[in-house]
Amino acid sequence: MNFPSSEIERAAAVIRGGGLVAFPTETVYGLGGNALDANAVRAIFSLKGRPASSPLIVHVDSIAMARELAAEWLAQAQELAERHWPGPLTIVVPKKPHVPDEVTAGLTSVALRMPSHPIALALIKTAGLPIAAPSANRFTQLSPTTAQHVRDAFGTDAPMILDGGPTEVGIESTVVSVLEGKVKLLRPGMLIIDAERVLNPESGAHPSPGLHPKHYAPRTRLVLTKGELPPGRGCYLSWNGRGDVLMPSCPAAYAALLYSKLHELDSRGYDWIAVEVPPETREWEAIHDRLRRAAE
Repeated sequence: MNFPSSEIERAAAVIRGGGLVAFPTETVYGLGGNALDANAVRAIFSLKGRPASSPLIVHVDSIAMARELAAEWLAQAQELAERHWPGPLTIVVPKKPHVPDEVTAGLTSVALRMPSHPIALALIKTAGLPIAAPSANRFTQLSPTTAQHVRDAFGTDAPMILDGGPTEVGIESTVVSVLEGKVKLLRPGMLIIDAERVLNPESGAHPSPGLHPKHYAPRTRLVLTKGELPPGRGCYLSWNGRGDVLMPSCPAAYAALLYSKLHELDSRGYDWIAVEVPPETREWEAIHDRLRRAAE
Protein backbone atom coordinates (compact mmCIF):
# COMPACT_ATOMS: atom_id res chain seq x y z
CA MET A 1 0.00 0.00 0.00
CA ASN A 2 1.33 3.43 -0.99
CA PHE A 3 0.85 5.46 2.21
CA PRO A 4 2.82 8.60 3.16
CA SER A 5 5.62 7.72 5.58
CA SER A 6 5.34 11.23 7.00
CA GLU A 7 1.82 10.41 8.23
CA ILE A 8 3.08 7.22 9.89
CA GLU A 9 5.90 9.16 11.55
CA ARG A 10 3.51 11.85 12.78
CA ALA A 11 1.11 9.24 14.17
CA ALA A 12 3.99 7.38 15.85
CA ALA A 13 5.05 10.62 17.53
CA VAL A 14 1.51 11.05 18.84
CA ILE A 15 1.59 7.52 20.28
CA ARG A 16 5.00 8.05 21.88
CA GLY A 17 3.74 11.31 23.36
CA GLY A 18 0.84 9.61 25.10
CA GLY A 19 -1.84 10.53 22.55
CA LEU A 20 -4.32 8.42 20.62
CA VAL A 21 -4.44 7.48 16.94
CA ALA A 22 -7.14 5.63 14.99
CA PHE A 23 -5.65 3.26 12.45
CA PRO A 24 -6.77 0.46 10.12
CA THR A 25 -6.21 -3.21 10.72
CA GLU A 26 -7.41 -6.02 8.50
CA THR A 27 -10.41 -6.54 10.82
CA VAL A 28 -11.72 -3.11 11.91
CA TYR A 29 -10.22 0.30 12.71
CA GLY A 30 -8.56 0.50 16.11
CA LEU A 31 -8.27 3.34 18.63
CA GLY A 32 -4.64 3.07 19.67
CA GLY A 33 -2.43 4.30 22.45
CA ASN A 34 0.87 3.29 24.04
CA ALA A 35 0.10 -0.01 25.76
CA LEU A 36 2.79 0.64 28.39
CA ASP A 37 1.41 4.07 29.36
CA ALA A 38 -1.44 3.76 31.86
CA ASN A 39 -2.57 7.35 31.20
CA ALA A 40 -2.84 6.73 27.47
CA VAL A 41 -4.82 3.55 28.12
CA ARG A 42 -7.19 5.40 30.45
CA ALA A 43 -7.71 7.96 27.68
CA ILE A 44 -8.85 5.16 25.36
CA PHE A 45 -11.43 3.99 27.88
CA SER A 46 -12.61 7.55 28.48
CA LEU A 47 -13.06 8.42 24.80
CA LYS A 48 -14.92 5.19 24.06
CA GLY A 49 -16.98 5.20 27.25
CA ARG A 50 -15.75 1.64 27.74
CA PRO A 51 -16.14 -0.08 31.13
CA ALA A 52 -12.93 -0.99 32.93
CA SER A 53 -14.03 -4.65 33.06
CA SER A 54 -13.35 -5.08 29.33
CA PRO A 55 -9.64 -5.67 28.55
CA LEU A 56 -7.88 -4.31 25.48
CA ILE A 57 -5.94 -6.08 22.75
CA VAL A 58 -2.28 -5.13 22.53
CA HIS A 59 -1.00 -4.96 18.95
CA VAL A 60 2.59 -5.95 18.25
CA ASP A 61 4.76 -6.04 15.13
CA SER A 62 6.51 -9.35 15.82
CA ILE A 63 6.49 -12.49 17.92
CA ALA A 64 9.56 -11.09 19.67
CA MET A 65 7.62 -8.01 20.81
CA ALA A 66 4.79 -10.25 22.02
CA ARG A 67 7.19 -12.35 24.06
CA GLU A 68 8.51 -9.20 25.76
CA LEU A 69 5.01 -8.73 27.20
CA ALA A 70 4.34 -12.37 28.13
CA ALA A 71 5.33 -13.86 31.47
CA GLU A 72 4.88 -17.28 29.88
CA TRP A 73 4.94 -18.15 26.18
CA LEU A 74 4.05 -21.80 25.80
CA ALA A 75 4.67 -23.96 22.75
CA GLN A 76 0.98 -23.70 21.80
CA ALA A 77 1.25 -19.89 21.68
CA GLN A 78 4.36 -20.09 19.53
CA GLU A 79 2.70 -22.54 17.14
CA LEU A 80 -0.43 -20.40 16.80
CA ALA A 81 1.59 -17.24 16.24
CA GLU A 82 3.84 -18.84 13.64
CA ARG A 83 0.85 -20.25 11.79
CA HIS A 84 -1.56 -17.29 11.93
CA TRP A 85 0.44 -14.08 12.52
CA PRO A 86 0.26 -11.56 11.09
CA GLY A 87 -3.49 -12.02 10.92
CA PRO A 88 -6.87 -11.85 12.69
CA LEU A 89 -5.93 -13.98 15.72
CA THR A 90 -5.53 -12.66 19.28
CA ILE A 91 -3.65 -14.83 21.79
CA VAL A 92 -4.20 -14.35 25.54
CA VAL A 93 -1.19 -15.29 27.69
CA PRO A 94 0.09 -14.48 31.20
CA LYS A 95 1.39 -10.91 31.35
CA LYS A 96 4.59 -9.43 32.65
CA PRO A 97 4.29 -6.91 35.52
CA HIS A 98 5.18 -3.89 33.35
CA VAL A 99 1.96 -4.30 31.33
CA PRO A 100 -0.45 -1.88 33.08
CA ASP A 101 -3.48 -3.35 34.82
CA GLU A 102 -5.59 -0.80 32.95
CA VAL A 103 -4.87 -2.72 29.73
CA THR A 104 -5.93 -6.08 31.13
CA ALA A 105 -8.92 -5.10 33.30
CA GLY A 106 -6.83 -6.14 36.30
CA LEU A 107 -6.35 -9.66 35.00
CA THR A 108 -2.97 -11.41 35.10
CA SER A 109 -3.23 -12.19 31.37
CA VAL A 110 -2.82 -9.97 28.31
CA ALA A 111 -4.37 -10.25 24.83
CA LEU A 112 -1.81 -9.95 22.01
CA ARG A 113 -2.19 -9.68 18.24
CA MET A 114 0.03 -9.00 15.26
CA PRO A 115 -2.19 -7.38 12.61
CA SER A 116 -1.52 -7.95 8.93
CA HIS A 117 -2.48 -4.47 7.71
CA PRO A 118 0.68 -2.69 6.47
CA ILE A 119 -0.30 0.64 8.04
CA ALA A 120 -0.86 -0.96 11.44
CA LEU A 121 2.47 -2.77 11.28
CA ALA A 122 4.30 0.35 10.13
CA LEU A 123 2.78 2.40 12.95
CA ILE A 124 3.82 -0.11 15.63
CA LYS A 125 7.33 -0.46 14.20
CA THR A 126 7.84 3.30 13.84
CA ALA A 127 6.50 4.02 17.32
CA GLY A 128 8.72 1.27 18.70
CA LEU A 129 5.98 0.41 21.18
CA PRO A 130 3.15 -2.10 21.55
CA ILE A 131 -0.16 -0.37 20.88
CA ALA A 132 -3.30 -1.10 22.89
CA ALA A 133 -6.31 -0.68 20.63
CA PRO A 134 -9.97 -1.61 20.87
CA SER A 135 -12.28 -0.77 17.96
CA ALA A 136 -12.42 2.97 17.21
CA ASN A 137 -16.06 3.58 18.14
CA ARG A 138 -18.23 4.44 21.12
CA PHE A 139 -18.77 1.48 23.44
CA THR A 140 -21.45 -1.06 22.28
CA GLN A 141 -21.87 0.69 18.92
CA LEU A 142 -21.02 -0.57 15.45
CA SER A 143 -17.34 -1.19 14.82
CA PRO A 144 -15.76 1.01 12.13
CA THR A 145 -14.53 -0.46 8.87
CA THR A 146 -13.66 2.90 7.25
CA ALA A 147 -12.04 6.11 8.45
CA GLN A 148 -15.36 7.91 7.93
CA HIS A 149 -17.02 5.57 10.42
CA VAL A 150 -14.43 6.71 12.99
CA ARG A 151 -15.12 10.37 12.22
CA ASP A 152 -18.86 9.79 12.50
CA ALA A 153 -18.45 7.99 15.84
CA PHE A 154 -16.34 10.62 17.60
CA GLY A 155 -17.16 13.86 15.77
CA THR A 156 -15.08 16.74 17.08
CA ASP A 157 -13.53 14.39 19.68
CA ALA A 158 -11.95 12.24 16.95
CA PRO A 159 -8.21 11.66 17.34
CA MET A 160 -5.72 11.61 14.50
CA ILE A 161 -6.90 9.07 11.91
CA LEU A 162 -4.77 7.10 9.46
CA ASP A 163 -7.07 6.45 6.51
CA GLY A 164 -6.20 3.11 4.94
CA GLY A 165 -9.48 2.61 3.12
CA PRO A 166 -12.04 -0.12 3.92
CA THR A 167 -10.93 -3.06 6.04
CA GLU A 168 -10.89 -6.55 4.51
CA VAL A 169 -12.05 -9.03 7.17
CA GLY A 170 -14.75 -6.72 8.47
CA ILE A 171 -15.33 -8.14 11.96
CA GLU A 172 -13.12 -8.47 15.00
CA SER A 173 -10.38 -11.06 15.50
CA THR A 174 -10.69 -14.56 16.87
CA VAL A 175 -9.50 -14.63 20.50
CA VAL A 176 -7.97 -17.69 22.14
CA SER A 177 -6.26 -18.12 25.50
CA VAL A 178 -3.12 -20.17 26.03
CA LEU A 179 -3.04 -20.59 29.79
CA GLU A 180 -1.98 -23.53 31.95
CA GLY A 181 -1.16 -25.58 28.89
CA LYS A 182 -4.64 -25.34 27.37
CA VAL A 183 -5.94 -23.51 24.28
CA LYS A 184 -9.48 -22.17 24.71
CA LEU A 185 -11.70 -20.12 22.41
CA LEU A 186 -12.85 -16.88 24.06
CA ARG A 187 -14.37 -15.07 21.07
CA PRO A 188 -15.10 -16.49 17.62
CA GLY A 189 -13.81 -14.74 14.52
CA MET A 190 -13.51 -15.50 10.85
CA LEU A 191 -10.31 -17.45 11.53
CA ILE A 192 -11.56 -20.81 12.83
CA ILE A 193 -9.52 -22.39 15.63
CA ASP A 194 -10.18 -25.84 17.09
CA ALA A 195 -10.46 -25.20 20.82
CA GLU A 196 -12.81 -25.60 23.77
CA ARG A 197 -15.30 -22.73 23.97
CA VAL A 198 -15.31 -20.70 27.22
CA LEU A 199 -18.66 -19.38 28.48
CA ASN A 200 -19.01 -15.66 29.18
CA PRO A 201 -18.53 -14.71 32.86
CA GLU A 202 -21.59 -13.46 34.70
CA SER A 203 -19.63 -10.77 36.55
CA GLY A 204 -16.15 -9.33 36.95
CA ALA A 205 -13.49 -8.71 34.33
CA HIS A 206 -14.00 -10.41 30.99
CA PRO A 207 -11.28 -12.78 29.75
CA SER A 208 -11.58 -11.25 26.26
CA PRO A 209 -12.81 -8.05 24.63
CA GLY A 210 -16.23 -8.12 22.99
CA LEU A 211 -18.08 -10.28 25.51
CA HIS A 212 -20.65 -7.78 26.81
CA PRO A 213 -24.20 -8.96 26.08
CA LYS A 214 -24.93 -5.83 24.02
CA HIS A 215 -22.18 -5.00 21.54
CA TYR A 216 -21.53 -4.17 17.87
CA ALA A 217 -24.96 -2.51 17.70
CA PRO A 218 -26.41 0.16 15.42
CA ARG A 219 -28.49 2.92 17.02
CA THR A 220 -31.46 1.59 15.04
CA ARG A 221 -33.20 -1.41 16.58
CA LEU A 222 -31.77 -4.61 15.06
CA VAL A 223 -33.99 -7.69 14.81
CA LEU A 224 -32.95 -11.23 13.88
CA THR A 225 -35.64 -12.96 11.88
CA LYS A 226 -36.49 -15.92 9.68
CA GLY A 227 -38.89 -13.83 7.64
CA GLU A 228 -41.31 -12.17 10.08
CA LEU A 229 -40.91 -8.38 10.08
CA PRO A 230 -41.83 -5.86 12.80
CA PRO A 231 -44.36 -3.08 12.19
CA GLY A 232 -43.11 0.28 11.02
CA ARG A 233 -40.55 1.37 8.46
CA GLY A 234 -37.40 -0.66 8.13
CA CYS A 235 -35.05 -2.63 5.94
CA TYR A 236 -34.62 -6.40 5.64
CA LEU A 237 -31.15 -7.86 5.04
CA SER A 238 -31.27 -11.30 3.47
CA TRP A 239 -28.53 -13.67 2.36
CA ASN A 240 -30.76 -15.71 0.02
CA GLY A 241 -32.49 -13.00 -2.01
CA ARG A 242 -35.83 -12.51 -0.19
CA GLY A 243 -35.08 -9.17 1.44
CA ASP A 244 -34.57 -5.50 0.58
CA VAL A 245 -30.79 -5.83 0.70
CA LEU A 246 -29.06 -8.93 -0.63
CA MET A 247 -26.05 -9.96 1.46
CA PRO A 248 -23.43 -12.44 0.19
CA SER A 249 -24.05 -16.13 0.83
CA CYS A 250 -20.32 -16.65 1.44
CA PRO A 251 -19.47 -16.10 5.17
CA ALA A 252 -16.19 -14.26 4.50
CA ALA A 253 -17.81 -11.88 2.00
CA TYR A 254 -20.80 -11.39 4.33
CA ALA A 255 -18.52 -10.49 7.25
CA ALA A 256 -16.51 -8.05 5.14
CA LEU A 257 -19.71 -6.18 4.20
CA LEU A 258 -21.78 -6.48 7.40
CA TYR A 259 -20.70 -3.47 9.48
CA SER A 260 -20.42 -1.12 6.51
CA LYS A 261 -23.94 -2.03 5.41
CA LEU A 262 -25.30 -1.58 8.94
CA HIS A 263 -23.57 1.83 9.20
CA GLU A 264 -25.25 2.86 5.96
CA LEU A 265 -28.72 1.70 7.02
CA ASP A 266 -28.31 3.17 10.51
CA SER A 267 -28.13 6.64 8.98
CA ARG A 268 -31.50 6.38 7.21
CA GLY A 269 -33.82 6.84 10.18
CA TYR A 270 -35.54 3.44 9.99
CA ASP A 271 -37.60 2.07 12.87
CA TRP A 272 -35.78 -1.24 12.59
CA ILE A 273 -33.23 -3.22 10.64
CA ALA A 274 -34.18 -6.87 10.24
CA VAL A 275 -31.46 -9.41 9.48
CA GLU A 276 -32.22 -12.87 8.18
CA VAL A 277 -30.67 -15.46 10.51
CA PRO A 278 -27.59 -16.91 8.75
CA PRO A 279 -27.00 -20.66 8.41
CA GLU A 280 -26.19 -22.57 11.59
CA THR A 281 -22.76 -23.75 10.51
CA ARG A 282 -19.31 -23.24 11.99
CA GLU A 283 -18.24 -20.89 9.24
CA TRP A 284 -20.99 -18.49 10.32
CA GLU A 285 -20.36 -18.70 14.09
CA ALA A 286 -18.59 -15.34 14.42
CA ILE A 287 -21.28 -13.59 12.39
CA HIS A 288 -23.97 -15.14 14.59
CA ASP A 289 -22.08 -13.91 17.66
CA ARG A 290 -21.91 -10.31 16.42
CA LEU A 291 -25.55 -10.24 15.26
CA ARG A 292 -26.84 -11.77 18.49
CA ARG A 293 -25.07 -9.14 20.61
CA ALA A 294 -26.18 -6.34 18.28
CA ALA A 295 -29.80 -7.46 18.67
CA GLU A 296 -29.75 -7.50 22.50
